Amino acid sequence: MVSHGAATAATRTAGLLVLVVIRSVVAGKYNTGAEPVTGKLNVHFVAHSHDDVGWLKTVDQYYEASVRDILTTVTTELEANSDRIYNQVETAFFARWWREQSEDKKARVKKLIADGQLDFINGGWCMHDEAATHYLDMIDQTTFGHLYLKRELGVIPKHGWQIDPFGHSAVQAYLLGAELGFESMYAARIDYQEKKVRHADKTLEMIWRASDTLGSTADIFYGVFPVHYSPPDTFDLEPRDQDYFPVQDDESIEGYNVDERVDELVQAATTQAALTRTEHIMWTMGNDFTYQNAVTWFENMDKLIHYANLDGRVNVFYSNPSKYLEAKMAANQSWPMKTGDFFPYADSALTFWTGYFTSRAALKGYVRKLSGFLQAAKQLEFCVGRSATHSTDLLQDAMATVQHHDGVSGTAKQHVTDDYIRRLFQGAVAAEAVVNSALGCLSSGADCKSNSRDATIKQCPFLNITYCAASEAPLHAQKLVVVAYNPLAWARTEYVRLVVTHTRLAVLDSSGKEIVSQIIPVTVVERKVRSFYVEAELGIKTSDRDLYWLVFEASVPPLGYTSYVVQPSEEGAAEISKPEILELEKSGLKPKAVKAGGENMNLLFSSESGRLLEMVHLKTKTSTFVRQSNMYYVADAGEDGQASGAYIFRPADDTPRPMTKSAEVPRTTFFRGAVVDEVHQIISPWFSQVFRQYKGQEHAEVEFTVGPVPVDGEGGKEVIARFDTSIKSERNVFTDSNGRDFIKRVRNHRDDWNLEVTQPVAGNYYPINLGLYITDGAKDFSLLVDRAVGGASIKDGSLEIMLHRSLVNDDGRGVGEALNERVCVGQTCEGLTVKGKYYISVMLKENASEWRRSFGQRVYSPLQLAFTEQLGNRSTFSALTGNFSLPANVALLTLQELEGGDVLLRLGHLYQAGEHAKHSKAASVDLKNMFKDRKIVTATELNLSGNQLKSVLKKNSWRVQDGISTSSMVARGSTFDANTMIVELGPMEIRTFQLAF
Repeated sequence: MVSHGAATAATRTAGLLVLVVIRSVVAGKYNTGAEPVTGKLNVHFVAHSHDDVGWLKTVDQYYEASVRDILTTVTTELEANSDRIYNQVETAFFARWWREQSEDKKARVKKLIADGQLDFINGGWCMHDEAATHYLDMIDQTTFGHLYLKRELGVIPKHGWQIDPFGHSAVQAYLLGAELGFESMYAARIDYQEKKVRHADKTLEMIWRASDTLGSTADIFYGVFPVHYSPPDTFDLEPRDQDYFPVQDDESIEGYNVDERVDELVQAATTQAALTRTEHIMWTMGNDFTYQNAVTWFENMDKLIHYANLDGRVNVFYSNPSKYLEAKMAANQSWPMKTGDFFPYADSALTFWTGYFTSRAALKGYVRKLSGFLQAAKQLEFCVGRSATHSTDLLQDAMATVQHHDGVSGTAKQHVTDDYIRRLFQGAVAAEAVVNSALGCLSSGADCKSNSRDATIKQCPFLNITYCAASEAPLHAQKLVVVAYNPLAWARTEYVRLVVTHTRLAVLDSSGKEIVSQIIPVTVVERKVRSFYVEAELGIKTSDRDLYWLVFEASVPPLGYTSYVVQPSEEGAAEISKPEILELEKSGLKPKAVKAGGENMNLLFSSESGRLLEMVHLKTKTSTFVRQSNMYYVADAGEDGQASGAYIFRPADDTPRPMTKSAEVPRTTFFRGAVVDEVHQIISPWFSQVFRQYKGQEHAEVEFTVGPVPVDGEGGKEVIARFDTSIKSERNVFTDSNGRDFIKRVRNHRDDWNLEVTQPVAGNYYPINLGLYITDGAKDFSLLVDRAVGGASIKDGSLEIMLHRSLVNDDGRGVGEALNERVCVGQTCEGLTVKGKYYISVMLKENASEWRRSFGQRVYSPLQLAFTEQLGNRSTFSALTGNFSLPANVALLTLQELEGGDVLLRLGHLYQAGEHAKHSKAASVDLKNMFKDRKIVTATELNLSGNQLKSVLKKNSWRVQDGISTSSMVARGSTFDANTMIVELGPMEIRTFQLAF
């Protein structure tokens, strides 16, 4: 064929003669049944639509506006031509559409699935984010989608499709890839500098060995699209798009362009082929919310396939990731090896997408809080059996939805974020009913499966804003029963804080013995937050009565609860802490340092400035100089066209600014007692913090209150907490990957390519879900977080995390709004205040790794508190047998009763290989003797998402560039014996089981 755009009349006539002959052969029908051909460039058309589960519109709005039409017209068009293939991704949307279909339509769709025309890839409830997500939430939302597809359709997805998250994590590759049984994964967004290198080296497709511990056993084939997840230029076939150029093959109409379009296809395919290996390339035929009228897409693709194959220079056909991977494997090609991850992500020299690691810090905190609560609620649901009236399903749905890469990431419009929060709140209320009912039933000692489960137990989800109706009620003759539930499968001892209105109180343990307790006055800062936010959230005006924190130590059995009684006491048994305002001394007559702490950890504060000077771990005699600074980066206003925004962190300069002038010092107040020492500091009118050193603990807790952040004058602010220490970290910092592995980061360095440093601050920020630390090889300074944040080590010996972002400009990445959250009470509106916690410690290296892992589990799974005036006759309870406890290096990740009565159990080893001399070894768990009063009849090992037997998982063997096969021995646990029911877990291994009782 020749191009009609430049053809002479003679050549045009010749071309027409050829076409006439060809059309007589195909008898008026497009030939779309091509398959791969050896010796030609094969172009795989992978039809898809990227449908965000919320972003500029809510989930419901997107479904009504476009997704219903997409699924309806796609399935109709698939039926019209049996060669066509479409790849469906987001299960949340499909599940809603499926509910609306007739039985006849469902039967026809099931045939499309059976015939391979409708293929499900990824299969999670959404396409989750990979930076601000905890690995348990990633597992849960994927499981939620996978079990739905298995139950409704018998479908098991085989390939990952994380095409839009803003950077990609190691945990995603090995855990939410290989451990699911996925054979390949595909993505689009990696750093622009790295993509340029991979273009030149033909390394866009690789074998990703994302886990140093699991090694080759978790390798996966990973493909990065050359440009984006849309088709090459001019091949976007959505009629609503302005660059839509249909294939016009009717010569009687002006605009006939078959030869021109075929030439463009061949040229684009050849260009792409030069960037990758083998004679197979993938064209991602779709984009955001495309196929709203699938007729246009499929008719044009039919024509492109037909005419390109008649032309013969390339071979084009409908495909999916399975066909594509099969072709890649058949080529027997050697592939480059990738380790580490793809963070941070930048799409230009000025635009590092590291702001979203912290964006909407309050939402991130709420998601993390409900994540731990959901796991506890599912456990209690298991203990008493699923109920027809109470269920955790609504919260599971909401939590799965918000893991979307424009959900917990903080990059959706405000009204969409409000919708996520509404869904979470409604789900939490439903799950609270499960928890309250279960605790009431368990405490009664009755048969919970037949019990009506009436409960007078209540919860206090607003304790974070110093409000709890149950504990604030006047105590006279009655008492308050506090039920502390422990979701961990280890016994734990830690501290409970309740807001009360009395000081003459005593706390009794479950045996009736009085225990040590402490009363601390509620501060002015806490009162201000309480007054405004209780009215904003609940519509309740709070009184000006005296308020106090009651603090006591609780000891709780594994997977169980213990109750405590708070009652009036004429003697006032609780110790009342009086404020000691630090009179800052500059004369040098007083001691230079003021101490707070207990027998294990001391904090030393300057008597001249009130600031933290030193941390001392007394047990190991380990200490470090520590200087804490609370500062902010001024957000770039984008006068050159690029501002800091919801996605992008771009400071106006590289030096953060102090919140106060250098001569000013924080107002510092000490509260001391038998349970805890607290150091309260007011840094500025909009920032305050509390250092807490509980007796017996080996770390300090820091609670911060930041906001409303003033954004007039200087403009947007990105608020940080920085710790400068004497540790010689030599440019290195270790950050977690989705709360799982720790990865070494080197400042201004990337392992896979030579980094041109364009943003020395933003380009060194990483996502933090568990924590980060620096080390000199002998001791570590560690910081753990209570939510997803961004963190960095901008200079040696230093750690910083971002706490809050209030901005006045949009960064031009699509959301179209400045990240300046507001809260209103009536007509009074102010910027959002964020309250949260982080935890710091200095320890010898071996002790530090154990603290990060064990205490990290406690942060993720805090004690769940419930309140009542009268508990049943069982004041303490554990679902586990006798003195059963999991090994210290193994955590109970999931315990969930499924529909039908079987139970999903996940156990996870917490340590990487070589991380700890004792704990980085295999551990065993005896399932037979785990649960009290319940006998496991059968235990079947499944893959990570529970949708197929572990034994049937396919593991491909790949050749890597150095010629070494990717198959090698790794210290995984031994094969599960269903008779002995002993589970062995190697380092970093997670094993999933379906139990029948």
